[in-house]
Amino acid sequence: MSELPNAAMVAARRTSLSALIGAAFIMATSAIGPGFLTQTAVFTQQFKADFAFAILASIILDIGAQMNTWRVIGYTGLRGQDIGNRVLPGLGTVIAVLIVIGGLAFNIGNIAGAGLGLNVLFGLDVKWMAAVSGVIGILIFLAKNAGPVMDRFAQILGALMILVVLYVMLTSHPPVGQAIVSSVSPSMGYNALMLPMITLIGGTVGGYIMFAGGHRLVDAGITGKENLGRIARASLTGVLITGLMRIILFLAILGVVAAGHTLAKSNPPASAFQFALGDLGYKFFGIVLWSASITSVVGAAYTSASFLRGFGRWFRDHQAATIIGFIVFSTLVFILYGQPVKVLVVVGSLNGLILPLTLLTMLIAAANKRIMGADYRHPVWLYVFGVIALIATAYAGISSLGNIASLLH
Repeated sequence: MSELPNAAMVAARRTSLSALIGAAFIMATSAIGPGFLTQTAVFTQQFKADFAFAILASIILDIGAQMNTWRVIGYTGLRGQDIGNRVLPGLGTVIAVLIVIGGLAFNIGNIAGAGLGLNVLFGLDVKWMAAVSGVIGILIFLAKNAGPVMDRFAQILGALMILVVLYVMLTSHPPVGQAIVSSVSPSMGYNALMLPMITLIGGTVGGYIMFAGGHRLVDAGITGKENLGRIARASLTGVLITGLMRIILFLAILGVVAAGHTLAKSNPPASAFQFALGDLGYKFFGIVLWSASITSVVGAAYTSASFLRGFGRWFRDHQAATIIGFIVFSTLVFILYGQPVKVLVVVGSLNGLILPLTLLTMLIAAANKRIMGADYRHPVWLYVFGVIALIATAYAGISSLGNIASLLH
């Protein structure tokens, strides 16, 4: 009889660990979407090895933003919009509206990417393949245990993407030494890299993405002081997974660009894979694009629906229906109207502009005893890290405002 509680405890620990790993992968795979692939390819061709600086800087600032946000959410057990409303009545509602709009815009692009990925693999109509992908996303949330299913789905496809891109990177023979030097001393100077840096940050922890894993932990019940260490490790893991994918994708494309190839404007990352491995590379791109897109569809729909919970009891009682409706709407918008590739880059930049507001809100909350409790102590080093990330993202966002419109031309 005494073994039963122990068995139950082991099972509970396994479930908790799976949720923690799942939260990290949901955050990472939410960030790694078709926009992620497009941004990396476009900026690698434009800035070449110097783009390494924007990647390194963005990863460092992502860590500061992510760890502060997840810590506040994890300790309080509150979602982002509830924390915002406690900081200032109505602020959480404003943040929720901005994030849901951004999530919807991203999800239309994610559905488009999923359709294109299956089109590359099977040669069938993009819109029909987008519809199939939408159905797959819906089936995940129709499952009895949708949370664990979502966790496992993100982990498997996330690992698959990294392995495929790593193989392409090794094949393209990038100038790694030059990239390492440029990551700290770019030849074109630092100011020229503000726009790509804020775009990367926006696409990695901007908008809904910063809250994706944190909200998953709240739903899994992994909250409170006793879980802070595990929450911190999960948040760091999510950023590092995204950073690893960004680095190897950048190096894979840099090898192609350094060899003298010009990427196709219609689909820059696809042409990079094709230059590296021919027709096989193009099929590999289809695998990566579909995996990146469908996991982002799941992450965007899940997180956006979690922000809609604050708009009424119906959304709280019907979260699965809200998520499914979000996916259906995104799919129909793409099928009826389409989605330009460059908008994915612009949305990433705009999400980067939302980031300073959401990060400022979390930092204010971290120092507010009314929200965090009288006994809570936020690590000074982490707070300073967060403030640096806030200042850097705000400066980069303001500096890049005039250039965002140019991305559409």
